[in-house]
Amino acid sequence: MPIVTDTQGLIKLTDKEFNDLVAFVYKKYGIDLSRKRQLIEGRLSHTIRAKGMSNFSQYMERLFRDSSGEEMHQFLNKITTNHSYFARENEHFEFLMKVALPQLEKTRRGDLRIWSAGCSAGQEAYNIAMVMDQYFGPRKPQWDTTILATDISTNVLTKAREGIYTAESVKGLPAAWKTKYMRQLPNGDYQVCDKIRKEVVFRIFNLMDPFVYKNPFDIIFCRNVIIYFDAETTNRTVEKFYNATAPGGYLFIGHSESVDRANSKYTYLMPAIYQKQPNKGGLLK
Repeated sequence: MPIVTDTQGLIKLTDKEFNDLVAFVYKKYGIDLSRKRQLIEGRLSHTIRAKGMSNFSQYMERLFRDSSGEEMHQFLNKITTNHSYFARENEHFEFLMKVALPQLEKTRRGDLRIWSAGCSAGQEAYNIAMVMDQYFGPRKPQWDTTILATDISTNVLTKAREGIYTAESVKGLPAAWKTKYMRQLPNGDYQVCDKIRKEVVFRIFNLMDPFVYKNPFDIIFCRNVIIYFDAETTNRTVEKFYNATAPGGYLFIGHSESVDRANSKYTYLMPAIYQKQPNKGGLLK
């Protein structure tokens, strides 16, 4: 197939290529690209050429056959905004510290189930672990607050397990937290301390798959993920989260995202924070 470009040198999608790509990504990951044709062409043309290819059909053949998920992760990084850092949307961590954890401590018995869904390189999960350590302090040994952190990419999870970040990525942390929970490397980067890294378990998981869990979660973070879903997929995913939330548990989403309150069983608390109502009597587990 000959290379098809425009006057800017962008490799153009044929209608069939575009429709096939949109259908594949939507079915597998729930992401709606139906209005992103120009964006895909603009952000993928260089990638296609760098891989020694001349058209989208060649690229898509590799993309669709890749079982590791790395080609798709690179693709998704190109077409989505994947900028993560510590203390992002810090109001969530303040709410966790001042409202959610005091409530949960009263009704749980030494065990909190926490999930960071779509964790990317791990900043969010480690940030939650730091909040847990700060809140419980000397009581922490009495509590299991292990965090499950999931993403679709094995490569990004490998980076997350290493826990190494640029100085720019950690600048939002309080200085005392940076001193307590990070160590600076010779090249200026920072690495999360072993104590905090041991509090997070990283696993590969696609949110389009069925949610399988032994016990429901008390805290779920899924921020800046559903923004890429259409309304139907968002509602379906939020319902799955609701079913996976323990009574009295919380869902945190990104500030640029929203839950359809008319169709969701969650109770709205404040922007981007929702709760599954506690059982009567307040005793949750």
